[in-house]
Amino acid sequence: MDDQFEKLRELLKEQNYPSVYFYKFIIQNDEEKMVEVKKCFSETAEFSSRSSKNGKYLSISIKEMMLSTEDIIDRYKAVGQIKGVITL
Repeated sequence: MDDQFEKLRELLKEQNYPSVYFYKFIIQNDEEKMVEVKKCFSETAEFSSRSSKNGKYLSISIKEMMLSTEDIIDRYKAVGQIKGVITL
């Protein structure tokens, strides 16, 4: 998984900070999972969600002002600790 973060670091090395970063995750449509994901972000982060066609899954989009590449990666690592979350 660190290799994935190295690729992300490479992609973001030219980014100017602070900058708004867009995250996207898929979870089972479970309120507890949504709360867990929200806890990984600041109170100023903007959340939107959309249910899948059959309502079993929830797509979560998050926009947050980030100060560095490492802050972005820290968010991915925190959400990655939640069982059943798919990172896009």
